[in-house]
Amino acid sequence: MSDEWKSSAKSEGEDAKSWKLLEKALLSSVQEQRRSRRWGIFFKLLTFLYLFGALALFLPALDLKKGASTGAHTALIEIRGMIADQEQASADKVVGSLRAAFEDANTKGVILRINSPGGSPVQSGYIYDEIRRLRGEHPQIKVYAVITDLGASGAYYIASAADEIYADKASLVGSIGVTAASFGFVETIEKLGVERRVYTSGEHKAFLDPFQPQKEEETRFWKGVLDTTHRQFIESVKQGRGDRLKADAHPELFSGLVWSGEQALQLGLVDALGSASYVAREVIGEKEMVDFTVRDTPFDRFAKRLGTSVADRIALWMGFQGPTLR
Repeated sequence: MSDEWKSSAKSEGEDAKSWKLLEKALLSSVQEQRRSRRWGIFFKLLTFLYLFGALALFLPALDLKKGASTGAHTALIEIRGMIADQEQASADKVVGSLRAAFEDANTKGVILRINSPGGSPVQSGYIYDEIRRLRGEHPQIKVYAVITDLGASGAYYIASAADEIYADKASLVGSIGVTAASFGFVETIEKLGVERRVYTSGEHKAFLDPFQPQKEEETRFWKGVLDTTHRQFIESVKQGRGDRLKADAHPELFSGLVWSGEQALQLGLVDALGSASYVAREVIGEKEMVDFTVRDTPFDRFAKRLGTSVADRIALWMGFQGPTLR
C-alpha cells in the first residue's frame, strides 16, 4: 500500500470526522433554538394568563364601585340590546340591578334607560312583573323609563311597567307585536338530491323543521301560539299605561307598527319628551345619577364567547326558537 494512498485515506477520515462534528454542532444549535423558542412561548403565555387573570379580578372591583353612593341620588339602569337569556339585557341582570337600586336607602328615583329592539317575551315579562312588584313594595320610589334611540316590542313591554315613559322626539317607540321567523328549504334539498330523514315519537314533533313542507293544521296552531303571546303583551301594556293609552281611537297601536317619539306622545305611548339627565334633574329632583346596571366582567364575556356553540347559532338562524317580541 503506497504512502500516497494512506495519506489520502487519512485525509478522508479526518474530513468525515470534521463533517460529523459540524453536523453535531448544527443539530445542537437547532435543538437549543427550539428549546429557547418553546420557553419563550411558555413565558409569554404565562404572562398573558397572569395579566388576564389580574384584569378579571381587578375590573369587577371597579364595577362594584359604580353602585356605591354616600348621598341622595337617581338610580340608573341600562337596558341595551337584545332582551334574552345570557345577554346583557337578560332578566337576571336587569332584575338584579332593580333590586339593588330599590334597596339602596339613598335612591330617590329609578331611571330605566332603554335602547333595545326587544327580544324574549318571557324575559320581558319577568322584568315587567318585577318592576310592578318593587313599585308596590316601595311606593315612595318612582320608576321612569327613558327611551333613547329605540324602545320597541319587548323593550316597550318593560317600559310600560314604569310610572312614566319619556322619549326623544325622534326615538322609535312601539312595535307591539310578536314574530317567529324561519326559512323553507324543501325545494332546495330536492334539487340537490338530498333525502330528509326525521324520526319522532309525536305526530307534530318536527312541525318547525324547515326541510319539510308546511301543513295547514300546524300553521294554524303556531299562529294561535303567537296570537296568545300577542294578547298577553297587549294586556300588560294596557294594564301598565291605563287610560293614558289612546287605544280605542287607535287600534293600530297593537298592529306591530312603530312611531317616532313625537307621534308616540300623541298616542299615549309615552308621557313626555326628555332625556335621562332631564328626568333626573327636573322630575326626580336628584341630578346625581348612580349606575346600578349589572354587567358582565371581562372574564364572563370571554367565557361566553368561548362557550358559544356553532350548533346554537345555526339553530337560531334556521328558526328553531320561540316567539320573539321585536
